[in-house]
Parts: sequence; C-alpha cells; structure tokens
Amino acid sequence: MNKLVEPHGSYSILPRLLQGEALIHAKEAASNLPRLKLSSREFGDLLMMGIGGFTPLDGFMNHDDWKQVCSDFQLANGLFWPIPITLSAEQSFADTIKLGQKVALIHPQSEEIVGTILVNDKYVIDKTFESQNIYQTVDEQHPGVKMLFQQKDVNIGGEVRVFTEGCYPENFASTYLTPKQTREKFSELGWSRIAAFQTRNPMHRSHEYLVKIAVEICDGVLVHSLLGNLKEGDIPADVRTEAIKALIDNYFVAGTVLQSGYPLDMRYAGPREALLHALFRQNYGCTDLIIGRDHAGVGDYYGPFDAQKIFDEIPKDALKIKPLKIDWTFWCDACGSMASMKTCPHDAHHRALLSGTKLRNALANDTPIHENFSRKEVLSILRSYYQSLKSQ
Repeated sequence: MNKLVEPHGSYSILPRLLQGEALIHAKEAASNLPRLKLSSREFGDLLMMGIGGFTPLDGFMNHDDWKQVCSDFQLANGLFWPIPITLSAEQSFADTIKLGQKVALIHPQSEEIVGTILVNDKYVIDKTFESQNIYQTVDEQHPGVKMLFQQKDVNIGGEVRVFTEGCYPENFASTYLTPKQTREKFSELGWSRIAAFQTRNPMHRSHEYLVKIAVEICDGVLVHSLLGNLKEGDIPADVRTEAIKALIDNYFVAGTVLQSGYPLDMRYAGPREALLHALFRQNYGCTDLIIGRDHAGVGDYYGPFDAQKIFDEIPKDALKIKPLKIDWTFWCDACGSMASMKTCPHDAHHRALLSGTKLRNALANDTPIHENFSRKEVLSILRSYYQSLKSQ
C-alpha cells in the first residue's frame, strides 16, 4: 500500500466526533448544561474538529494559543498554526460559567445541541490586534474583518466533544468526505502524491488548467470545495458542486481527480488562510496544495501572489504539505490554448484573463462571455442558476 503523508502534528487523524453509546450518553448529559449558540463560522470550525480536519486541535483555543497564533504562527506548545480557532460568548454568559464547567454548544439556526466544551479559559481579545495580524487590515468592509468585529465580547477556550457532522453527509452525499475517508480513497486509488485544489467558485478554464498541470506531476488531484457560508453574491455550494462534477466528468481522465467538499465558512484571510488550507489538506492526505493567483483573497486587500510568498516565510518544517505555485493563467488567442505568464509570449490584448469575480458579474448582468472562459456544460448550469434568481 502506498504510504500517505502524516497528519499535522500527529501520527493519525484525531476526530472529536462521538458515536454510538458514547454519543447517546453525552447528548443526555448535555441537555442539562448551560447553552451557548454558535456563529456559522464557529459551527464550521467545530465540525472540522469533529471529523479530524483540524488535527491535532482538541478544542477552541485558550488565550495563550490565540495570542501566539496571531503573532508567531504557532500554538503555545510551539506547533505551527496560522489562524485562530476561537469561540466567543457574551460577557453576561461568561460571567456565569466557571473554569472546569461544561457548556452545551447550540446550532446557529436551531436549538439542536451539536457538542460540548469543557471550559478551561475565558478571555477578552484585542480584535484590532487579531485583525491586523490575520487579515492585514482593520477595514470592516473586508468580510473576514467584519465577521471578527461582530464576535461576542469574551472568548471561551476548552476541549470539545462533537455530536454531529451537520447537514453535509445528507445534502452532499456524493461528494462530502472526512479526512479518514479521503485517505481511504487515496489508498484504494494507489495515490501517494496528491495535490489539493481549493475552490469556493465553479471551475472555469483557468482552474481546469491548474488542476491539469497538477495531474501531470502528481498521482491525482483532490478538487476540494468549501461547502460552508460565503459572502453575499458568491455561488451556492450545491450549484458549484454540480458545475464542478460536469467539468470533471467531461474533461478529465477517469481516476485522476476526486471531487469532495469540507464544512468550513470562508474567512477571506488571503495568505494566512492559504496556510490553513494547506494544513488541513495535509490532514486529508494531500502532499501538495495548488496556489494560483489571489488564493483566499477578496477585493484588493492582498497582492495577487502574497499567498505563494508566505510559504517562503514560514519554517521549512512547519508543514509536510508543500505549495504548488503556478503563475497567472489565461486563454491566449494567439497561442490558441491556455497559458501562463511564464509560457505565453504574446501581448495582453490576446489574453482572456479569467476570474471567478468576472464570471459571476458576466452571468449576473447577462453580458457576453468569452467562448474560452468556461466550458459549455458549466456555463449551462450557471446560467440556469442565475435565471432562477431573476425569476425569483
């Protein structure tokens, strides 16, 4: 059997999800606990801890972990970690909770108990400090910064137990896979060098080209879609999943690409989020992460290749997974093919520069789309979605 890369900071995946009798007893005990409702972002983080995607984290970060992650890219024990994984509560609630006490964690949109936390710390954070370090801005027009400043007053740290995988196994039954399941799939396929392709958009021709470059040099590629919440105007996960499947089915050799999804919300933290994307893809069994232009960015807050540069600024042994850096890619009419800044000698007027934002705007405004911007099967699905919005 081909040997897969080890998870981050561990010899095995460490899920926090309870099952069987343990789950039944934990749910019964949790019904009498104080209740804390999660935000959507916190719920996604909890699910990732549940399935082992955030191995080796066993809970929401305490003050020392939070501070060192923000300032030094590491937990208090020295393990590399790029973004805080935190839980917040109102001051009035935190005042009623003692250290060593358990709290029931409540689904963002319902009264379902989705887990528990054994509280080991309560602390107030400097949101400006976190914002400047993680997002490189304090501008609340940035969706990640806005989300941070909307957090409640006090952070609660402690070990979690998770009761659910949310709606994802049911709503995305054909694509949702846990780290344990992707590792099993990779072993079945005989893959050991696997590139991950992160996407929050349907895949246009530039994305397709990036993945095909990776297919050439790796055993296979995991096309890994974010299934949690995005900013307003982004295309919903079910539509993206259908469009990506159409592309893979029609334009990739069978057995070279595996489509899957994961249950996080986007933070839009650019370089820092690229590092987090790499870290948990290592947990999913990947050895490489494709990093193209403006990875995990939004607006003009980051340079187009800042997410590539940051991998050169962290310790070489911080992660086992490595970045697969690829230049700006586009369709060139003069070349008659997809190309990149490194391979195309022609002037800019020959090039159709592709981006998810451009595609969304063209579809939303019914403007013409370059024939080589996206595959016809993908455009058909996306046009149907935008037409349904107009009908509504």
